[in-house]
Amino acid sequence: MEYKDYYKILGVKRNVKQDGIKPAYRKLARKYHPDVSSEVDAEDKFKTLNEAYEVLKDPEKRVAYDQLGNNWENGQDFTSPPNWDPNFEFNGGGFTEQNPSAFSDFFEQLFARRQSTFGGSNQTVHHPAQDHHEKIMIDLADSINGTNRTLTLQKPYVNEQGHMLTKLHILNVKIPKGVTQGQQIRLKGQGAGTTGHSGDLYLEIQFNPHPLYRIKERDMEFDLSITPWEAALGATIRAPTPSGTIDIKIPPNSTTDQKLRIKGRGLPSPDKTKNGHLYALLKIRTPPATGQREEDCYRNMRDTMPFNPRKNLRASL
Repeated sequence: MEYKDYYKILGVKRNVKQDGIKPAYRKLARKYHPDVSSEVDAEDKFKTLNEAYEVLKDPEKRVAYDQLGNNWENGQDFTSPPNWDPNFEFNGGGFTEQNPSAFSDFFEQLFARRQSTFGGSNQTVHHPAQDHHEKIMIDLADSINGTNRTLTLQKPYVNEQGHMLTKLHILNVKIPKGVTQGQQIRLKGQGAGTTGHSGDLYLEIQFNPHPLYRIKERDMEFDLSITPWEAALGATIRAPTPSGTIDIKIPPNSTTDQKLRIKGRGLPSPDKTKNGHLYALLKIRTPPATGQREEDCYRNMRDTMPFNPRKNLRASL
């Protein structure tokens, strides 16, 4: 994916005042509008121009875009940093006036995920009281146990000289026990607006990657390595869970990728009646033949247990 320098596309400097964005856009829009332009690739240039204007005209999108820094050049291969822009308040949805399909993959990766699911609209709300939306990253343990977090957000504003600046907004947030990925926490009155008439702040929960567990709603899954003899004969082995180590019974003749359910050991539910489950995904690990004894053992298995795992395969064109 290519990085797009929206300032270069609009022909303005990065420190341009906010009221200088629209005149620059209008000048180029007249030049590249497909209905009147004789320029080569006018339609594509007009679409790119609209995309740049869509970002830079919006104070919030502009500040978020500026956080990427000055180290990228137009057309350079680009991948957004992990958890890009996790501490920036965003008003309304990612898309505003334009058709989202008219924008590039670059725009979509940076702003499409900001689209709000509240109110059934992805239009920016132009009212004195505005809801803001933000993503907050938590650890798995925060959901299992509940916690309190101090959250520092950036709120964009235009100063008297017309320049874009940000100010810090510090909040104490209670993360409830059992919160799930994608769930939104509403902080009443912490959005934008006048005193006594502010919108709400919605915090969307996202989990930091865990080295062991994969999370889906309230259920969790992890890979459990077992030996071939444990799989064939069955065994009772010790395995970790978020609430401590337990014994897991491996049934005889288990197969790789077979799932074993540990009931109620997933994420807790608020009413304690619909706790998630923990699933152990069996992975059979074959010991390496690193010496004569190991090689003899495998030869003995080959000779005494004729087994063809490919017997159901058929040649196909």
